[in-house]
Amino acid sequence: MSRIVAVILGGGSGSRLYPLTMQRSKPAVPVGGKYRLIDIPVSNCINDGIRQILVLTQFNSESLNRHVAQTYRFDRFTDGFVSILAAEQTAENREWFQGTADAVRKGLRHILDLHPELVLILSGDQLYRLNFRDFEALHVRTGAEITIAVKPVTSEQAPGLGILKLGEGGRIVQFYEKPGPEALAGLASTGEGVPEDKPFLGSMGIYMFDPEVLTRVMQETTMTDFGKEVIPWAIGRHRVQSYLFEGYWSDIGTIGSFFEANIDFTSDSPPLDLFKDFLPIYTRARALPGARVRDCSIDRVVVCEASVIEGATIRRCVVGLRSVVRRGALLEDVVFMGADYWAGHFRDPAVTDPSLPPLGVGEGVVIRKAIIDKNARIGDGARLENRAGHHRLDGDGFCIRDGVIVVPKNGIIKPGTEI
Repeated sequence: MSRIVAVILGGGSGSRLYPLTMQRSKPAVPVGGKYRLIDIPVSNCINDGIRQILVLTQFNSESLNRHVAQTYRFDRFTDGFVSILAAEQTAENREWFQGTADAVRKGLRHILDLHPELVLILSGDQLYRLNFRDFEALHVRTGAEITIAVKPVTSEQAPGLGILKLGEGGRIVQFYEKPGPEALAGLASTGEGVPEDKPFLGSMGIYMFDPEVLTRVMQETTMTDFGKEVIPWAIGRHRVQSYLFEGYWSDIGTIGSFFEANIDFTSDSPPLDLFKDFLPIYTRARALPGARVRDCSIDRVVVCEASVIEGATIRRCVVGLRSVVRRGALLEDVVFMGADYWAGHFRDPAVTDPSLPPLGVGEGVVIRKAIIDKNARIGDGARLENRAGHHRLDGDGFCIRDGVIVVPKNGIIKPGTEI
């Protein structure tokens, strides 16, 4: 096996995931009830024996820094680590990261100090399970200098991705970032592994580089983005290979995609099935009690530790750590992230301000198609349903994005509120 250094890109300001990114970076956004998005690429690496991992970030990074520090502690008998590389000013450069490639350029000396044989570049905001050792084997076997993971997609999905066209032996001969209808017409691929209903190959934003090639690209050009600039430039100059991936992959770029990916966990056979893959997703170890459920109707729900649910009806929901759902509440298609503390804890603002609604979901509350971020307080009798069918709206203590109601972290919905 090659000595691989993984570099996980923390992304930009995360404006399309706002307000979930109002107080945290994209990789730190909670997912699946008890994880963070960063746990997905890190766990994929650890499961495949890649244990030198750098995370490049600059926006709202404190929550991510804390999670990484509390979660990924390797023992003294390994040289493994997960380390944050925040944007830093140096004598050579005093600017923040200007894009994905620029972030790698500014962290290049730290990457090369680890003497990698290969550099694996990943995104910090995707859900998937990919065997990186198979990825490495194809890269080595084909003599590639750059390998890109690609996934068959439909004509409806293609305009939102970088689309590649393949030549002989899976070599990439053309790359077009987010093509319009005219450009898309000439980018369809055929061959083994490319289904007729998904004739386009989309870049997954997962790259394997020979370190010499990565160094040359970073030092000899000023390009700032991998998808828009580096990959199109490299085709024809370097041996750029495709790795065809046919499993589940979701790019968590919008509130809509985040919501759907979480609700998928509640299905009978979720596309990313954490109960059957036998490959753990690691996260922070917590000494929490099991959930306590009494007199409830629950169907297709993921319920996490330390939750208390009483007399409620819950369908197709993810119920996160320390969630409280009170009697008479109805939740349907809800991603409820829970809380960072129990009611009455010294961190609970209600200890000093008793006028606040209790932590969690109050009595008689109705919530449909919503994301309730951590530490939210939904007062008794509130109804969050988006009855008017708004696609986008900003309100008092909430917003609507992609038709999904979002109550931000520490948000307060007053008793009796109707949305």
